[in-house]
Amino acid sequence: MAELSAASIDLTVKGEVPEDARHYAREKVVGVAATSRDPILHASVALAQRAEPARDRPAIAEATLDVNGKPVRAQVAASGMLEAVDLMVDRLARRLRRYEDQVHRNGRERHRTGVVTDGEWRHGDLPSQRPDHFERPYDERELVRTKRFDLTPISVGEAIFDMDLLGHDFYLFTEVTTGSDAVVFLRDGRPLALQLPEGVEGDPTTGAAEEVELVAPAARLSQRDAIERLDSGKERFVFFVDDETGRGAVVYHRYDGNWGLISAK
Repeated sequence: MAELSAASIDLTVKGEVPEDARHYAREKVVGVAATSRDPILHASVALAQRAEPARDRPAIAEATLDVNGKPVRAQVAASGMLEAVDLMVDRLARRLRRYEDQVHRNGRERHRTGVVTDGEWRHGDLPSQRPDHFERPYDERELVRTKRFDLTPISVGEAIFDMDLLGHDFYLFTEVTTGSDAVVFLRDGRPLALQLPEGVEGDPTTGAAEEVELVAPAARLSQRDAIERLDSGKERFVFFVDDETGRGAVVYHRYDGNWGLISAK
């Protein structure tokens, strides 16, 4: 495969982002990609300069590398765009190193079992660098993004690993031993958590390399009821079984103050 070039990186921009910041972001991502031991199939960068004057960190930089079919992502917010790019690139490089260390150290065994053999999971995000949530009034909120994914069954350990690479707080997946849609997620100051739908038997956390707690099961809800539960409970997200599809889904608060929806298909 040809080496990644700045011109080949997909760039999207929102707001007033200077041309020099766009060029800088592309060149920095090319530098990270050049360190990869695995082929980089695609790269994208998104830069957003938010106009709200009350925000302390209005500049958001995000990049995603397709590393031989596996997405590695980083997103940060900062007071200025060049600072945001530097922080984003540093985080992207650390995630790329973790991905390659894991894949090349454990090889096929990790992909078969989902076990992290060193017994340590490292979530590299610093909360102070994440974008702030905009407190949009309830009557102005919309369900503005719907993502549907074909979920290949994987283990809890693999789901945790993928969640870390993407820099997410939660991860929707199909758990391989139960065949059920599930969510693994972060909790402040507590072990990772796994949530399954009501009626699913078994405990996939048994024998996991990471400390993961099985929490109360998810209910079957309509999308509207799930959104109501999200707002009334002040939760970051709600995992539920969609009444219409019978598959797992997650509604969550987007950084722009609207709701997002991720669902299995």
